[in-house]
Amino acid sequence: MPKFLFEASYLSEGLNGLIKEGGTRRRGAVDELFKSLGGAVEAFYYAFGDQDVFIIGDLPDNAAAAALAIRVNAAGVTTCKTTVLLTPTDIDEAVQRTSVYRPPGYEEQAEVAKWEGEGGHLVQGPPGGSKGKST
Repeated sequence: MPKFLFEASYLSEGLNGLIKEGGTRRRGAVDELFKSLGGAVEAFYYAFGDQDVFIIGDLPDNAAAAALAIRVNAAGVTTCKTTVLLTPTDIDEAVQRTSVYRPPGYEEQAEVAKWEGEGGHLVQGPPGGSKGKST
């Protein structure tokens, strides 16, 4: 099941609700929200800084994550930012996929670095992908 990071910040009304309900009760409400979307909370932390809450949770798909963020943001007392989390295995699969990309201003694919060898290491290509740069 896909894993997501949610960063939430309370607005004034949200902070008043937190003071009234307490942190444990709010955690319970978040657990219910995830459950209603077919997911589960893995970690829930309050924090100092720009964000007040960090939540890592599993949800069935991106649509469920979007539904969660829409509900939270629409309530108007908390803002929520969503990040899809990837495992090291996901990244291994990503770097093995062949893809073609032509950067803006280039007539052909620019090779800046390539993945080489069984265990894998980066090999430097032409600086800035200068091969094939259009004028």
